[in-house]
Amino acid sequence: MHTTLLTPHDIARIVAAHGLPAVLQRLEAAITADFRRWGEFDKVARVAAHSATGVIELMPVADAQRYSFKYVNGHPSNGRLGLPTVMAFGVLADVATGAPRVLSELTLTTAMRTAATSVMAARALARPGSGVMALIGNGAQSEFQALAFHHGLGVHTLRLFDTDAAATDKLVRHLSGVPGLRLVRCASTAEAVRGADIVTTVTADKRNAVIISPDLLQPGQHLNAVGGDCPGKTELHPGVLAAARVFVEYEPQTRIEGDLQQMPADFAVTELWRVLTGAAPGRLSASEVTVFDSVGFALEDFSALGLMAQLADELGLGRPIDLIPSPADPKDLFGELLAGQPQLRAA
Repeated sequence: MHTTLLTPHDIARIVAAHGLPAVLQRLEAAITADFRRWGEFDKVARVAAHSATGVIELMPVADAQRYSFKYVNGHPSNGRLGLPTVMAFGVLADVATGAPRVLSELTLTTAMRTAATSVMAARALARPGSGVMALIGNGAQSEFQALAFHHGLGVHTLRLFDTDAAATDKLVRHLSGVPGLRLVRCASTAEAVRGADIVTTVTADKRNAVIISPDLLQPGQHLNAVGGDCPGKTELHPGVLAAARVFVEYEPQTRIEGDLQQMPADFAVTELWRVLTGAAPGRLSASEVTVFDSVGFALEDFSALGLMAQLADELGLGRPIDLIPSPADPKDLFGELLAGQPQLRAA
């Protein structure tokens, strides 16, 4: 039995073959379709191991046919070590047999699926015609968010701010040639947020930060809060949540890890799948402030793994690896050792 290995090079070739806008669009469609069949999935909040410098998490989910999990970390100080803040890989397996069919990188894929999920939420919650977005935090996730909103939702102006000017330089260097996209450097969060229809926060520090305070809010804004994604890590002042209608992926997880961790247990939120299926309303008025408290949920990785496996297969990408022994007699596992270690037979 072989398992297909998808490397970062394979994912890059998929994007090169189809174009990033098309891949993001297909990711959004796949995630939306799976959220609309929410009840078919066996779900659990992710299992996390926290340290002073970061977190390592396992994120499992399954339907009746396929099981997936993702291993992912979040270590904001990794840049000083020459390592990414986020590193991830995952497995897609058959439920009927437990056989792991795909082992894939998920660092690049997570960045794309996070951006696609943000657009999915904004499509349901932002005011129609929203064209200006503040992008607070211009690090590794920022280009993906920017391009997903530009190509997927028609955002034409990005108002950029990061405490690290070099990060903004990097983002501008990557996106300055994108047709129809205007980039505006701002000197502060307040300046970036002013006049924005959508506010996306993707900061990395593992601390209870206040990136957005109530005084910055404007009627009708949609906030896409991505960076507050583990206990002790927030981006929004509690007053922002109190002033808005708040939407989440999986409430039991977001209450522990999202900006929602600051609020009382009875603070009302709506799971996004209910809006996507018509079970609950999204935006109620043009003046309402909405918040998507996004922490990332395993179902998004399930959707992304399935799509990437499909696209890789269509392009003939991926390498078969022997991850699991394949003995001629399934009951003779010890024989697999003897085949290459004759001294064990003698012992």
